[in-house]
Amino acid sequence: MKFWSLLFVVLSLCGSASAVQLSDDRGVTVTLDKPPQRIVSLLPSLTETVCQLDQCHRLVGVDRYSTWPESVRRLPQVGGGLDPNIEAIVALRPDLVLAATSSRASDRLRALGIKVVALEPKTHADVRRVLDKIGLMLGVADAQKVWRAIDAGVSAAAQSLPAGVRGTRVYFEVNRGPYGAGEASFIGETLARLGAKNILPASLGPFPKLNPEYIVRANPDLIMIGARNAEGLGQRPGWQTIRALREQRICVFEPDEADVLVRPGPRMADAARLMARCLADKAPRAQAAALAGARQ
Repeated sequence: MKFWSLLFVVLSLCGSASAVQLSDDRGVTVTLDKPPQRIVSLLPSLTETVCQLDQCHRLVGVDRYSTWPESVRRLPQVGGGLDPNIEAIVALRPDLVLAATSSRASDRLRALGIKVVALEPKTHADVRRVLDKIGLMLGVADAQKVWRAIDAGVSAAAQSLPAGVRGTRVYFEVNRGPYGAGEASFIGETLARLGAKNILPASLGPFPKLNPEYIVRANPDLIMIGARNAEGLGQRPGWQTIRALREQRICVFEPDEADVLVRPGPRMADAARLMARCLADKAPRAQAAALAGARQ
């Protein structure tokens, strides 16, 4: 009897050791008895993070905007991340759903007995934190190896730039609202590491909706924008006077590139390289020469 009692205690301890309890970005405490094997992801950056941790095989469904890596395109799609198809998710029998904090599906899924973890990275620090939490949930020993690769890639992109592009005043548009990427966003943080000057201060928030006149008054040297949003840029009232438009200093990113740029996840080093290429190609020559001369 003593042997069986001891074995029960050992097995109980082993079982409790594999359980994970964490608080998500909505402040909800979630307990996982074991690492999930059937995951539905409703946010592209979370999908990419799972895959970058070499756990893509655990995904059984994704939102319609999760398109990388290529293998996730073959998974069942459950609609948009904010308001997905609940029945489609339930049919996939997930033991975990990863969602944005803004998703309206979380409460309904929890009411159906499905575990939901809401995570929504908006800054570099958030990306590191989310990596740790997903790594913990999935039982990945060193999730921070992904962050170290991201950080090194961003630093390399910054070092590749000539000194003359530093200080280029940039407007990065994320949506036709117009919504811009401010200094407080992960995009703004990457721009800062590249030496660019964001025209949207941190006080406006990460992704503020802007009065178009604000951008006209700010008069950026360079505009970064996705092709989906770029149509009719020159016809916006007053925008013909913006220096970036007058001098055609606009980087228009193709849809696949724009996806890389606006997702706070494992491809942020690729995003930094895209921004660095834009700065190297489009920084105003006079400003670059003046700045370079000031450093000699």
